[in-house]
Amino acid sequence: MPSSRSRESIAALLRQHAPVLLPSLLACDFANLASEVKAIEAAGAHALHLDVMDGHFVPNLSFGLPVVEAIRALTDLPLDVHLMIDNPAEYAQRYRDAGADCITVHAEVLDDPRPLLEEIRASGALAGLSLNPPTPLEQILPALPHCDLVLVMSVMPGFGGQQFDPVALEKLSRLRDDPDCRALLEVDGGVNQSTIARCTAAGADLLVAGTAVFGADDYCERVDSLNRLARSGRAG
Repeated sequence: MPSSRSRESIAALLRQHAPVLLPSLLACDFANLASEVKAIEAAGAHALHLDVMDGHFVPNLSFGLPVVEAIRALTDLPLDVHLMIDNPAEYAQRYRDAGADCITVHAEVLDDPRPLLEEIRASGALAGLSLNPPTPLEQILPALPHCDLVLVMSVMPGFGGQQFDPVALEKLSRLRDDPDCRALLEVDGGVNQSTIARCTAAGADLLVAGTAVFGADDYCERVDSLNRLARSGRAG
């Protein structure tokens, strides 16, 4: 079921903790989903990132509505749902009903993302717009006033563990300095101990990390370490 929290309260919570790590559950142990969610929550995560893949827009399948609903039942943390799918307009409200607090769609599949972004906002969720590394920033500039969040991909979406593409840093810096952009800035792909400080120095507020978190033996230590590195990058 949808969260009872308002879009404004979720945005305020994320801004309060920014820059902050958002663990991506795509990299967790799905055979023990409940214990993984509880463990990452206990490690100090302030929100969770959920990657939905359709096998068409990206060359991989992940999970869909039933898993989002299951995770919603396991935690009160905000759920940041990234729709890597060809037809987000058909599913945005359904993911909101499943419990998404933020719904991000891709610029590459929308001729004009503004109507869908406004529909997502009207549903009570934060509206996010994502762009892949080859997509020029100019493509999304008209939609910036309609975005609560902009997700800059630093890898081509579809698989975890890829190498970070520094083109994301240039885009983050330009968005940070754009007076028309008041959205939270998020980065996803190859975010780890070596890259996270550079991301926050470039302007990232939200740092999505999967294997860098769930590949650790101690989630508490890794979440704390990555958050400290993120803050150091922002301070620097």
